Amino acid sequence: MALKTFRPITPSLRFTQTNGFEEITKGNQPVKKLTERLMKSGGRNSYGRLTSRHIGGGHKQRYRFIDFKRNKLGVKAVVESIEYDPIRTARIALLKYADGEQRYIIAPVGLVVGATVASGPDVEPVAGNALPLEKVPLGTAIHNIEIIPGRGAQIGRTAGSSAVVMSVDAGYAQVRLPSGEIRKIFSKCYATIGQVGNIEHENVSLGKAGRSRWLGRRPHVRGMVMNPVDHPMGGGQGKSKGGGGRQHPVSPWGQPSKGLKTRPKYKPSNKFIVERRKNKKH
Repeated sequence: MALKTFRPITPSLRFTQTNGFEEITKGNQPVKKLTERLMKSGGRNSYGRLTSRHIGGGHKQRYRFIDFKRNKLGVKAVVESIEYDPIRTARIALLKYADGEQRYIIAPVGLVVGATVASGPDVEPVAGNALPLEKVPLGTAIHNIEIIPGRGAQIGRTAGSSAVVMSVDAGYAQVRLPSGEIRKIFSKCYATIGQVGNIEHENVSLGKAGRSRWLGRRPHVRGMVMNPVDHPMGGGQGKSKGGGGRQHPVSPWGQPSKGLKTRPKYKPSNKFIVERRKNKKH
């Protein structure tokens, strides 16, 4: 899939790069029984208090129910369409099973209309099929990975992401995750073969502030340009580093924002991490 660029007839179009949508085979008319109305929170909790900043507005959206469990074992399904999902970065595929049931799944690279997919321990390891990790050939790219059997996929669901099965031993599979971390996952957990589609999403450039507002993102103001009453890094004569001095960068509530380890030291899942992710150097 190629990105779409524009002639710079306006300043906002000069740097705009959007998805080409060539792989989408159906207009923005999802199966209504597989959707529900998405309510906007504006970043407020049930008490009406602001708990997440920079959220508000945005276009109306409907949430698509995605089958992350793939628990219809041994029943073949045909891909009816590849569709756009406003909630997530990946494309979704509409499946129609042999018994007439319809479900949405995340569309991997190479999945086309008319293809047949299935889930179960005995299906072939081809794009779109879901298998237990113990049945996945070593070195195969996977996505939609469960952590707890039957709970549904929790890892590798964003556009372009994929993990790799490194080894299977003693009831656990070692999987290299998209972050670079190597983690032990129970071998009975299911995963889907292939890489998540829409791999060019990371190169999309919105081009103008208004397109962020369509997505429900409000402006993000730097703390350094605020007043001291509004942020610990605010104030100072002219442009200054960290509120007039050389203070370490912090959040609006004073927590260091660079280098502070926030993961609990004795988190139970530490025993499943074989190798930590490597920090990317820019």
